[in-house]
Amino acid sequence: MQIYIGSDHGGYEMKNSLKDYLVSKGNDVTDLGCFSTDSIDYPDIAREVAEKVTENPGSRGVLICGTGIGMQIAANKIPGIRATVATDEHMAEMSRKHNDANVITLGGRTTEMEMAKKIVDKFLSTDFENEERHVRRVEKMMNMKNGEK
Repeated sequence: MQIYIGSDHGGYEMKNSLKDYLVSKGNDVTDLGCFSTDSIDYPDIAREVAEKVTENPGSRGVLICGTGIGMQIAANKIPGIRATVATDEHMAEMSRKHNDANVITLGGRTTEMEMAKKIVDKFLSTDFENEERHVRRVEKMMNMKNGEK
């Protein structure tokens, strides 16, 4: 699977560990930064990852900042993105099953590394339940971004 990964300085260490972990599992991982612990603005990285995910259907994004919240908010500004912060495997699973999330965000300062691996594994291995009710709801969410009802 093609995965685009990025972080700010608060998620830098987790990003590097997750990148190595995902590559070891056979994924094609593209690191879009940041590349040091120097302070940067997380919206810049969120935009880069989100744009790559929308340009490459079927790909997924992983974003890490201090809590995952800022990355989630920023990524969701990009049309076509459904980003979710997840603090456990159940949240990751349901975001895929019911919301067809294509980007997951994590907290580098709030989530232990072993839990982060479990969350990302669940996110990447769970398919969207392509049931009419879920499709309808996802379409409604996406239309909201376009100002439609």
